[in-house]
Formats: sequence, structure tokens, C-alpha cells
Amino acid sequence: MDAITRETAIQLCAEERAENRRKWLSAARWQCWGCVKFTGGDPDKMCMHSPQGYNGCLLVNARFDRREGQP
Repeated sequence: MDAITRETAIQLCAEERAENRRKWLSAARWQCWGCVKFTGGDPDKMCMHSPQGYNGCLLVNARFDRREGQP
């Protein structure tokens, strides 16, 4: 997996949250809600942050892969 920059991860996370906001019974919606709620929206505490950079969130990773055209 390619490294995801902080700025890209923040943008992808915002896109994912906006898309999931319309899906009331989606596990992804509640994952995003909990992530933001319990971290206060601080990217350095959110699921997307990991020791290797900003590839800790499966939803952000999947969106990044789709954008980059990776399988």
C-alpha cells in the first residue's frame, strides 16, 4: 500500500463521512460517527492515524485505493 499523506487522509475521511451520512443503517456511518465523536475530530487521534502514517482506517484506505485505481 502506498503511503497516504495527512492532507489526503483528511480529505478522504471527509468524503467518506459525507457519503455515509446518508446511510442511516450503515456500519460505516456509525464507525465514522464514533471515530469523530470520541476523538473530537483530531486527525492525530482518529482511526486514520497509525504509527506508519495515515493509513489506519479501512474506509479511508479503500477510498484511496479506488482513487488510485488499485484493486
